[in-house]
Amino acid sequence: MAKEIPDLVAEARAGTGKGAARQARRDGKVPGIVYGDGKDPSPIQMDFNPLLTRLRAGRFMSTLFNLKVEGQDDVRVICRGVQRDVVKDLPTHIDFMRVHRNTRINLFVHVEFTGHDDAPGLKRGGTLVVVRPEVELMVTASDIPDHLTVDLTGRKIGDVIHIGDIQLPAGARPTIDRNFVIANIAAPSGLGAADEEGEDTAADADAQS
Repeated sequence: MAKEIPDLVAEARAGTGKGAARQARRDGKVPGIVYGDGKDPSPIQMDFNPLLTRLRAGRFMSTLFNLKVEGQDDVRVICRGVQRDVVKDLPTHIDFMRVHRNTRINLFVHVEFTGHDDAPGLKRGGTLVVVRPEVELMVTASDIPDHLTVDLTGRKIGDVIHIGDIQLPAGARPTIDRNFVIANIAAPSGLGAADEEGEDTAADADAQS
């Protein structure tokens, strides 16, 4: 389930402070900083358009990147913050943290649902109510999962899916220490879980008679 580590290209940025950051933005760049691993912070800047494309593609904050800066050794990083313009919602600054293969980090992982066609509750008109489309996990940097999978096969109206029902990647664990709800299958108007169970019982009785 671990992702292939994609490259992310940046440039070293001369100077720090608001003046240098404003100049970077005038040049069509997004200023940023790389910190962590016991080293001094390194100011960087990234081309605006490629960065915006990656941000809009989704899951940027849960992706481990191989940061490439000319004249420097490649370093593995994960994004820890994106500041945005309050009006235009466009990136104005970005923070990255250096990590190693064995670094333990907290991040949000997307939840995907499969088996819709094999869920009796959905076939009867029930609705999948997603309570947590993402789950915060503590994971090892070298084993960041692309997503978590919930199989809906056999799920009936009224069924509740908890984090304990999902098989997590080796070494990963939720940051919340309780068996919280991920999703449930709600009844359509006029039909409850008890009604469905009654129909199933009647169907079984007909089959036996």
